[in-house]
Amino acid sequence: MASAMLKRTTMIKSMVQSLRSYASVSVGTDLTVAAPNVSLQKARSWDEGVSSKFSTTPLKDIFKGKKVVIFGLPGAYTGVCSMQHVPSYKNNIDKFKAKGIDSVICVAVNDPYVMNGWAEKLQAKEAIEFYGDFDGSFHKSLDLTIDLSAALLGPRSHRWSAYVDDGNVKVLNVEEAPSDFKVSGGDVILGQI
Repeated sequence: MASAMLKRTTMIKSMVQSLRSYASVSVGTDLTVAAPNVSLQKARSWDEGVSSKFSTTPLKDIFKGKKVVIFGLPGAYTGVCSMQHVPSYKNNIDKFKAKGIDSVICVAVNDPYVMNGWAEKLQAKEAIEFYGDFDGSFHKSLDLTIDLSAALLGPRSHRWSAYVDDGNVKVLNVEEAPSDFKVSGGDVILGQI
């Protein structure tokens, strides 16, 4: 079993490294221009979704006039995402606020209901805003998608982080492989702001 998992992990890393080109989003990109018709879905319960008529949040409402740290990850309830990535932001929320950050946002190619349940399980909903990119359109617009079908996840997001000021990307970190956690964590980006 361990041998099969190691083979699968090695295969995924090899596939990613051979196909990975750095995302078309880069420092200086205005996210609201790069993804002009894209909206995200704020994490919520089903009942909240129904009462809001399944509303979405346009990117301009998330980024314009604000200092935002955003990080993307392959998926809710997955290993590195749950045990390292989200906690690295949750545990540093006071440091982000001290640097003038208006919001810290987690986004994944998941629906807003899964993101809500996951945020509650991690007890991170008070510190971090969670958004679903249910159809991957946000990540596709930024060229930050990856096919993780080999891991039974399908199309997902690369693991990444960015510091965004008034919609403009000031810092961008993208991991080489989805299982890596070297450049996208909260501690790293704190030192870049």
